[in-house]
Amino acid sequence: MSYFIIGIIVLVLGYITYGKVVDKHFGADDSKETPATRLQDGIDFMPMSWKKIFLIQFLNIAGLGPIFGAIQGALFGPVAFIWIALGSIFAGGVHDYFSGMLSVRHNGKSISEIVGIYLGNGARQVMRVFSVVLLILVGTVFMTGPAGLLANLNLFGLSNLQVWVLIVLAYYFLATVLPVDKIIGKLYPIFGASLLIMAAGIGAKLVIDGYQLPAFTLSNLHPKGLPIWAILFTTIACGAISGFHATQSPMMARCMTKESYGRRVFYGSMIAEGVIAMIWAAAGMVFFNGVGGLSEALATGGGPAGVVYTISTTLLGPVGGILAMLGVIACPITSGDTAFRSARLTIADAMNFEQGPINKRLLLSVPLFVVGFALTRIDFNIIWRYFAWSNQTLAMIVLWAAAAYLVKMGKSHWMTSLPATFMTAVSITYIMQAPEGFKLATSISYPVGAAAAILALGFFIYKSRVEVVSVK
Repeated sequence: MSYFIIGIIVLVLGYITYGKVVDKHFGADDSKETPATRLQDGIDFMPMSWKKIFLIQFLNIAGLGPIFGAIQGALFGPVAFIWIALGSIFAGGVHDYFSGMLSVRHNGKSISEIVGIYLGNGARQVMRVFSVVLLILVGTVFMTGPAGLLANLNLFGLSNLQVWVLIVLAYYFLATVLPVDKIIGKLYPIFGASLLIMAAGIGAKLVIDGYQLPAFTLSNLHPKGLPIWAILFTTIACGAISGFHATQSPMMARCMTKESYGRRVFYGSMIAEGVIAMIWAAAGMVFFNGVGGLSEALATGGGPAGVVYTISTTLLGPVGGILAMLGVIACPITSGDTAFRSARLTIADAMNFEQGPINKRLLLSVPLFVVGFALTRIDFNIIWRYFAWSNQTLAMIVLWAAAAYLVKMGKSHWMTSLPATFMTAVSITYIMQAPEGFKLATSISYPVGAAAAILALGFFIYKSRVEVVSVK
């Protein structure tokens, strides 16, 4: 388990060191009044302590991604650990920090409006549609996933999946329309702490019980031979970098009272999610005696939900297993409801539609839930695959917007433009080769993705120089 432990240490050191570099480069300034105090409205803008905001942000962004995604990513072998560690530090953490702090600097605006400010009105219109579609997909994925887990637990004697879907949907509706402090502010810090504790329990048991990871290799161990590039980088999304996080950060940007809390809240929650992904990737690799056993368990044991249930109950016993499962259930549920809440806020920002009166919140929320419920009738795996690609594409766009911000501020853009270039290559390559995309061979998809990334970087550098000249 040595390189699993090293991976955890790398993530912690990344927060301590590179997190400070990112924070300093952005220029967090506590003399600036934040939207939480300047625009407080008792609904969405509400001051909270940084510790509470951190736990809420962590829970909001975690979802099924760092658990289900990490387990499926474990099929590729130890190379998954490298992506989780380096992706979280140099891409995901940077992405989450800038999406949150730019929202703080722009009155808590949704990410589509932030992108519009720095990449133009055309990008704003695309992002408005793109982000709302993504949020509805996320809400749907995180509705059916936990409902399936609850059905497996047979809580209160209920094992019918559709009944649990309706229960989760009803809860989502309340969390979407009520003021942020009524449910989210009270329950999420507790659930967030529980998730961290349960994940620590799983990780500790892996080490204490002497489970052994396969010998470290960069080779592709996937039983079906799926290419590492770019399938791995979309399979393990939320555990390394996720565009969904950019839709969540503005909610907490509306509650943060000091800019100096940004590193703890935004960068820190991404690193914490990386730790969760590292633990579940390790559990997936070792519990079933290698990736072959994991592949069989995924195929015959109820998919990722069944794998999580088996690992949790075996490692932590009946009581600990149920607690761990509840933590895993709370995690996606509390991302799903905030996905719908973010969709409401994104549409409201785009329409400049006041959200104080309850009837106006209902006017936007009801149609969102009708669409979300309709999507639960579609195969979960299809929804997940489209979510995975759109998720990483959104992250790419946000990183380019952050790079444009740095250029406008007269600062070096490489901190954000390099991961933006990388994610451009990932997104284009994936959609070229994926079953839900163009299904092209790697001999075509690889060079197309690489060319797209190089062209995007070249165009950005050209526009940056034009921007600098115009300012002078």
